[in-house]
Amino acid sequence: MSNLTTIDEYLAGQPEEIRAVLQKIRQTIHETAPDIEEVLSYQIPNFKYKGALVSFGVAKDHISFYVMSNLAMETLKEDLAGYKVSGTSIHFTVDTPLPASLIKKIVTTRVKENDAKK
Repeated sequence: MSNLTTIDEYLAGQPEEIRAVLQKIRQTIHETAPDIEEVLSYQIPNFKYKGALVSFGVAKDHISFYVMSNLAMETLKEDLAGYKVSGTSIHFTVDTPLPASLIKKIVTTRVKENDAKK
């Protein structure tokens, strides 16, 4: 998967059940922040809005949603209770995907944070 150039290519290389979860996340990100740019960076899907916004990636035993901000992680600490968190990433499985409401809250928080920086 090291020659990928688009998020569609990344998703196409995933098993169907994982691809379905990632497509829902992608759709939720776009619904929440329609002015984002999609890129592959470090061979994982990244979404940009006035800089890095959020990203996601598949690991051997889980899916990671990267918040990419210590401040946002602290702001959302209560919302993230009960999830496995490592640094600025949230780990979950296909069986326990992140709810759209939480993804929307994370993306909205990050958009506000990036707006404040610019």
